Amino acid sequence: MTAPAKASRVVPPGEATVRTRGPYRSSTPADVALLLLGACFLLPLLWLVLASLDADASHETRVPVQAGLENFAAIMTPALLLQPLWNSLVLSTGTAAVTLVAAVLAAYPLSRYRSRFNTPFMYTVLFGTCLPITAIMVPVYGLFVQLELLDSMPATILFMAATALPMAIWMTRNFMDAVPASLEEAAWVDGASRMTALRTIVLPLMRQGLGVVFIFVFIQAWGNFFVPFVLLLSEANQPAAVSIFSFFGQHGAVAYGQLAAFSILYSLPVLALYVIVAKGAGSSFALSGAVRG
Repeated sequence: MTAPAKASRVVPPGEATVRTRGPYRSSTPADVALLLLGACFLLPLLWLVLASLDADASHETRVPVQAGLENFAAIMTPALLLQPLWNSLVLSTGTAAVTLVAAVLAAYPLSRYRSRFNTPFMYTVLFGTCLPITAIMVPVYGLFVQLELLDSMPATILFMAATALPMAIWMTRNFMDAVPASLEEAAWVDGASRMTALRTIVLPLMRQGLGVVFIFVFIQAWGNFFVPFVLLLSEANQPAAVSIFSFFGQHGAVAYGQLAAFSILYSLPVLALYVIVAKGAGSSFALSGAVRG
């Protein structure tokens, strides 16, 4: 005679199940590898901080005998710091803004319409991200010479936006796919056009994704050296990534202390952008309550 089956316990709807985890096991080789990897990132930052406070800084990492702010005072001039940083801000912000607008308009039909050309087009976009910028700079430079666009900030912004657009389209389309199409359909029923639904429904729900794309393009443009170095000739238009050459003198002489101080100030806008976007983005996509059954 078989034993009666044990009755299973019914979990109430409001009661959450708790799963127990096994004991935590530390891995010494993994910890050592992580510490070494972290040291590879922290040591250059340590050199920046120490060298910026040392009036006699060199390429060696050493504690300054007498710490001071002489290096920061030496670079706090409009020609050496303020104008290059302003040029970098204009160049990076303009590139990110143009790229974001173009990426949204290009990603919307790819996300909302199903066509046999979508997949080939996306693979073409992905191929565009693999092209090295150095391979196309020679014909681009010749084109800029013929069109008399050398040393033009708007033309350089458009070219840098074009180089960042393939990856931006790919990222924006993935973020847009996470927004349910039923929300747009409800807006269409109320009489909204497609552009109105895109502006009032889709874009607010994917603002975190737009922030990610903006930061990605902004950082790429902020640290871009090669394109402004080739297309922007005058010192009045050169960004900070190019004006850093002013700290490298002749015969191998380098103003290490001023270079370190300039590098720290050069990194502050990017860090501030991270903080602002992280605080303004809020929580993750709140789409669970947007679709009503």
